[in-house]
This record gives sequence, C-alpha cells and structure tokens, in this order.
Amino acid sequence: MRIKTVMLALVAFAASALPLGAAQAQQVKIGVVNVARLLQEAPQAQAASASLENEFAARRRELENTQRDLKAREDKLQKDGATMAEADRRNSEKTLRDGQRELARKQNEFLEDLNVRRNEALGQLQRTVLAEVQVYAKSAGLDVVVADALFASPAVDITSQVLTALQSKNKPAAPAAKP
Repeated sequence: MRIKTVMLALVAFAASALPLGAAQAQQVKIGVVNVARLLQEAPQAQAASASLENEFAARRRELENTQRDLKAREDKLQKDGATMAEADRRNSEKTLRDGQRELARKQNEFLEDLNVRRNEALGQLQRTVLAEVQVYAKSAGLDVVVADALFASPAVDITSQVLTALQSKNKPAAPAAKP
C-alpha cells in the first residue's frame, strides 16, 4: 500500500513538472473579454434595439389604444350600469369581456412575436461579437481568449479594444465626393 502511494506521488510530481517546462519554453498570450459589456455597449446592440422598437411600435400603439378603449367602456358600464336595462347591461358586459379576452390574446401574441425577434437579434449580435473577438485575437496574436473571467488584470482585458473595433465597423460609410 505504501509503495502505491509513493509511486503515485512520483508520477504526480513528474506530471506537474512537464507543463512548467513547456510553459517556460513558450509564452502563452491570453486575453479576457467581458461579453455582457460588449452585448450592452456595442453600437450594433443599440441599432438592433431601435430596429425592434420601430418594427413593433405600431402594434404596441394599437394594443394601448384598445386597452384605453376597453377601460373607457368599463368605466361607462360601471357609471351607467345601474340605470341600464338588464339586457343592455348584459350585452355590454359580454362585449366588454369579449374585448378583454381578445386584448389578452393579442397581447400574448405580441409578446411572443417580440421575444422571437429579440432572440433572433440577440443571436445575430452574439455572432457579430464573437466574430470580432476572433478577428481581434488573431490580429493581436493571442493564443486564448477567455469570456467573463472572475478576475482579470487590465493588462489582459481586451473588451475595450473589441468594443472600439465594433464601433468602427458600425460607422456609416462616408458620402462619395462629388466631382
């Protein structure tokens, strides 16, 4: 039993000494990137957000108008309900319930569509950020890029450089000079 322990200790010592020699022979260049910051601050993120807002603005306004209309009908029913004929009051209540159900259905549909498009836009943004990190890493001669490390010294943090590259790629093309 003791021989096994000694042998394991010797093997562990020998194995730990090998990587040390290899690391001394070649320096590994490491970069660390804060992905959350890139996804939040990249101009492509703001552009995607604005695009989604524009795409869904009309539907959002329509839902808000319908909601206001239903609220006005509900207030009128509460105000005039006591003086209305029983059949008229029931019809108004049914119409109001149907309208509220339809509004809820449209709101759910709106949220589902918005979430699908938001996820598509986020996926595209993530692919853009990943590609830019890879381009920067290759141009800087980095061997490894770590995303979202628990700690990284500013010397290895490449987030600002990648963000600058993303910003430069998002600038509109300069207008052609007129002859």
